[in-house]
Amino acid sequence: MKRFAGILLTGLALAGAAMPASAQDKTITVFAAASMKNALDEIGAAYGAKTGVKVTVSYGPSSGLARQIEQGAPADVFISADTDWMDYAASRKTIDEASRINLLGNSIVLIAPKDSKIGDVSIAAGFDLARLAGDGRIATGDVKSVPSGKYAKAALKKLGSWRAAEPKFAMADNVRAALLLVARSEAVLGIVYATDARVEPGVRIVGTFPADSHPAIVYPVAATATAKPQAANYLAFLRSTAARNIFEKYGFKYLATPTT
Repeated sequence: MKRFAGILLTGLALAGAAMPASAQDKTITVFAAASMKNALDEIGAAYGAKTGVKVTVSYGPSSGLARQIEQGAPADVFISADTDWMDYAASRKTIDEASRINLLGNSIVLIAPKDSKIGDVSIAAGFDLARLAGDGRIATGDVKSVPSGKYAKAALKKLGSWRAAEPKFAMADNVRAALLLVARSEAVLGIVYATDARVEPGVRIVGTFPADSHPAIVYPVAATATAKPQAANYLAFLRSTAARNIFEKYGFKYLATPTT
């Protein structure tokens, strides 16, 4: 399988260790799955306007973020695109387990470039993805580590489509990188989250994977073991009706119970 590593989603700079304590008290550093960028950027702005606290977010694959936190990266909050990588963080004792909740849900879809001649397809058992792709490539996150890729592989295996399609896959470092490969017509098809497809005008959805074809897509959130006290307020805001409205606007399924 060919791996595409050239397209990377650039994270925002992390808070510097040399920052004065008074300034640090007015910042929160969040490590979040790349698929959350649009929604979390808006939520960060709303939270900052309400509290005066600046939210700095580093986006990337959940796998890489979990490992960075394990290596001592200064994050206050971790939001993963699957439970596996949050479980990984818990096993390394890098999160505060008591603060962990399942925040969001999502779905995975098949996308094509906006000018593709591929029509809408029904995704079910026996779905011939390899034939649909022809001589082109299919983009998704790395199926060994990136949640979107893991969900994609699980779905295709259950549908009986993985073996034939596997050689055509182009593995990206995160789901937004896979999205860009399709938007730029460097891949004829892609498997990404529905929320990603909604914010990229260069692609269109041609099919939706049945929910029972893959493990439930869950985004857990937790404060890190080294989080500043202010992280609790941010986590509370993520459970507010205001945050729920923003997440749902971008197509996420809100799993938590709003508290305010």
